[in-house]
Amino acid sequence: MSRLAKYMISLLTGLFAFAILAGTSPVAQTDYLSPLALLPDKEGKVLYVAEATAKQVAVFDTESGKVVRTISLEDQPGGLALSPDGECLYVTGASPNGCVCVVNLKEEKVIGRISVGHTPTAPVVSPDGKTLYVCNQFNNDISVIDLVAQKEVSRIGVLREPIAAALTPDGKHLFVANHLPAGPADADYVAAEVSVIDTAERRVVANIQLHNGSTGLRDICISPDGKHAYVTQILSRYPLPTTQLDRGWMNTNALAVLDVANHRVVNTVLLDNVDLGAANPWGVACTADGKRICVTHAGTHEVSVIDRAKLHEKIAGAAAGKQVSPVSSSAEDVPNDLAFLVDIRERIKLTGKGPRGVAVIGTKVYAAECFTDSIGVVDISQSRPKPQSLPLGEKRPLTTVRKGELNFHDADLCFQKWQSCSSCHPGARADALNWDLLNDGIGNPKNTKSLLLAHKTPPAMISGVRGDAEAAVRAGIKHIQFMVRPEEDAVAIDEYLKSLEPVPSTHLVNGKLSEEAERGRKVFEKAGCADCHPAPLYTDMKKHNVGTGKDREENSEFDTPTFIEVWRTAPYLYDGRAVTVTEVLTEFNRDDKHGVTSSLSERELADLIEFVLCQ
Repeated sequence: MSRLAKYMISLLTGLFAFAILAGTSPVAQTDYLSPLALLPDKEGKVLYVAEATAKQVAVFDTESGKVVRTISLEDQPGGLALSPDGECLYVTGASPNGCVCVVNLKEEKVIGRISVGHTPTAPVVSPDGKTLYVCNQFNNDISVIDLVAQKEVSRIGVLREPIAAALTPDGKHLFVANHLPAGPADADYVAAEVSVIDTAERRVVANIQLHNGSTGLRDICISPDGKHAYVTQILSRYPLPTTQLDRGWMNTNALAVLDVANHRVVNTVLLDNVDLGAANPWGVACTADGKRICVTHAGTHEVSVIDRAKLHEKIAGAAAGKQVSPVSSSAEDVPNDLAFLVDIRERIKLTGKGPRGVAVIGTKVYAAECFTDSIGVVDISQSRPKPQSLPLGEKRPLTTVRKGELNFHDADLCFQKWQSCSSCHPGARADALNWDLLNDGIGNPKNTKSLLLAHKTPPAMISGVRGDAEAAVRAGIKHIQFMVRPEEDAVAIDEYLKSLEPVPSTHLVNGKLSEEAERGRKVFEKAGCADCHPAPLYTDMKKHNVGTGKDREENSEFDTPTFIEVWRTAPYLYDGRAVTVTEVLTEFNRDDKHGVTSSLSERELADLIEFVLCQ
């Protein structure tokens, strides 16, 4: 080997070592597995694991605790369902042109693809194995698939971003968890809802509104006896100024309990303790005997195990006016009681990071540990459970971007672990609530902004009070997480946010503008929209008074937001009063200060709106 070749090898080896030490490992983001969902087979001998960034399903042997095979996919898997006979696995492919992959488990290969909607997830099979229901998150509807014909036969509209679903044991009703609230953010009551679908009639028969401040729904399960449904969620205290975090002042973490037969909320219980948050509840499942409810906490890396009978006894006691805890003697007290689960719940700290999907086999709880590419296992029959973290593959060093993604979702960066950045910015977007963050005064709440392209479109915050996103990230750690952290933590979050890519709009046709949107492009210029929203970022990065301020902010200027992903960031305007873009351009633009739209014909207005929603 030549001296030059030896020198180059030595140099590259040194650079590689330096990269690891500096937290900038050359490992690509796609080299991680990112397990999200788990599904056991009928015998409990195998767990199927949806590994998102690896674009594969791992077959995990529960006896050996090892992966025995993997099944490659074209898209990132979002959810898993098993046919009643155990022969077929249905895997949703989370892409704009969504599909359900049909996997023959004997041959362990994909034998069919069924087209569905935009970013499908949470597939559920009917008890007779003839029908599959799939949540199309960004189409706001449910695909009904005939599994005999292997095709979609119907769509059922729900509210906003259906993200999880569960069937009653008789298969008659599908309960769908809508991820975010669907109405205006400046209302007195803002909450996400659970849609109930009559499967025979294929229509929504009820929308169950959860407690005020409910957002960030993640999962839903129905008890084995079919009497109750349980929904993981964040219960936000958005009417309060963000002066502190103690005792759940900003965000609490909760489990909604629903009456299945009567389509109503029984109550909402807090999963936090008085001085220790249980951030970002995610997966939920009941044990087969119905005695326990198991919940993963993605932000605090834990599993909660709740005594189900005692939970309902306590809820019923409060409803009857009994003093069931130092705080609760009525049903109204329960959603504010941080000690409600004392003595009936065990919090178990896992050894892996970011547990999301959960599965229960016998007395063992399994959790998909997203950020450590592992499966958390804990035997809840033990008096002092000792969790294990079993690897799904080779352990890889964290890149700066991956570290930033972990930091963004990690409540260890927050005082008392009440929340993570993702609590208000799920998927780094928005929670559909207004918050009074105190950065521009008190008593003037603002709608949560998406963080997509934040580093490319300064200034930051709706009022433009932060010079750039870097300043906003550090202010968020200090004033919202109430922590002092090393600079490298903020740098990593910056890099994660910079790595985000826009999701293609649901309004695009085969990835391109429709005829209406192409006409709308011209109207966009005609109405003067392009003056403040020029392509390609669709913002001039300046503040303007467009006549939308009211009360104390009547003549205020606000930062011009980007139009990128505007199709998914409702509600609109600084206070979230507009539910649709149509309202922005008509009802809240009567003086033509926010684009000259009053003189547009109905067709021109419709074309303009279509163009905006395609971005």
